[in-house]
Amino acid sequence: MKKVYMFMADGFEDVEALIPVDVLRRGGVDVQTVSIMGSFWVESAHGVTLQADMMFDEIDFKDADLLMLPGGMPGASNLYAHRGVREAVKDQAAKGKMIAAICAAPAVVLGQMGLLKGKKATCYPGMQEGLDGATYTADLVTVDGNITTGEGPAAAFPYAYSLLSQLTDQATADQVAEGMRFVHLMQG
Repeated sequence: MKKVYMFMADGFEDVEALIPVDVLRRGGVDVQTVSIMGSFWVESAHGVTLQADMMFDEIDFKDADLLMLPGGMPGASNLYAHRGVREAVKDQAAKGKMIAAICAAPAVVLGQMGLLKGKKATCYPGMQEGLDGATYTADLVTVDGNITTGEGPAAAFPYAYSLLSQLTDQATADQVAEGMRFVHLMQG
């Protein structure tokens, strides 16, 4: 079973964290939410408090198939400010393993770390200056090698289905999308 860790910091964007976790778990992927806040409790940008599955210091991330970074402000800034998150993401990138970031996180975290140079990426409109060396696509979802980026809250479903197809297969992603009525939504 594929192993995924979602880093959680105060100020995360609700749907950019919870929709991918939900979609991936429905697709049979082991997803763990990881608080970087020194407490299991993390508060979203919109005042929703969530209990993470584990604390950052409990994990070494060597078994990660994917590390995920939700957007939201100041959530993305809080992720970037955490040295351990930066080190885990840098190590994941060095191994050529999957990294995903959505909304503000591609610019605020991956861009500032220099991980997008020469790649195609998307992010929340107006933040593309932070993509540092990437070609901005303005697409809902952009996959370039081991890095997947998403535009913003409305992209959370297509972003999640893209990640699920990469971790499992397209048939599984399509089945989950149909079961969640996403296909019907897009046809209507």
